[in-house]
Amino acid sequence: MSVLETNKQICRDYFRAFLARDTQWMQRHIAPTFVRHDPGLPFEVRGPQGVTQLHDALLPAFPDMELPLEDFVAEGDKVLVRLRVKGTHTGPFGEMAATGRKIDIGVLDLFQIRDGVLVEHWALLDNLGMLKQLGALPA
Repeated sequence: MSVLETNKQICRDYFRAFLARDTQWMQRHIAPTFVRHDPGLPFEVRGPQGVTQLHDALLPAFPDMELPLEDFVAEGDKVLVRLRVKGTHTGPFGEMAATGRKIDIGVLDLFQIRDGVLVEHWALLDNLGMLKQLGALPA
């Protein structure tokens, strides 16, 4: 398998590990210096512990979360993943009480990988669309 295909697989595995809260996978494949750049988060995601913190902030709010992966583009040490976030808001999400509403939003995630380890992540989510779907903003 080429380095580009290996890097794409690491990204696929990341999403599986995230949903499963597989901290062992995270310890092996996420650098301690890893940082996720995400303007929609109220906290900083650094290292495997930061990814676990992100899981613990999102999955109680959307316990049926699905992450359908749609496209992968790889070049050099970076992989761009286009995906969707789907789920039902049945738990607290930040300061927002559960609404029982479903979300289905688009996401672009750009990962940087060195020697089989995730070192950086830039995330762009349709936060406006999500807030509209949750009823926090008019549609």
